[in-house]
Amino acid sequence: MTRGQWGCVAAPAGGLATGVLGSVLLAAAWRACDVGVNGAANGLALIFYGVLLAIISAAWWGAFIGYTGRWNLTVALLGGTAGAAVMVWILVALLHVPNGYRC
Repeated sequence: MTRGQWGCVAAPAGGLATGVLGSVLLAAAWRACDVGVNGAANGLALIFYGVLLAIISAAWWGAFIGYTGRWNLTVALLGGTAGAAVMVWILVALLHVPNGYRC
């Protein structure tokens, strides 16, 4: 496997890990703020948001590691991780308190 093909390996794994991490952090924020109707409604929303985040971050991981990984795999992994952390932060920052409820 060439160094440029590492993006095909890292994209699904990184995307799935990012989606799960974002869902877990968002669920913790919702639980702390007592947001939502019930657990079933929150669970469906978390699945939707987690899948959406996983797809977006998989594209990021694949493009970044596939392009940058040709030259330096360590920098590519650090950049992929930093980009995924920013995506999770944006997801939690935008969705942690819907309708402006402050906890």
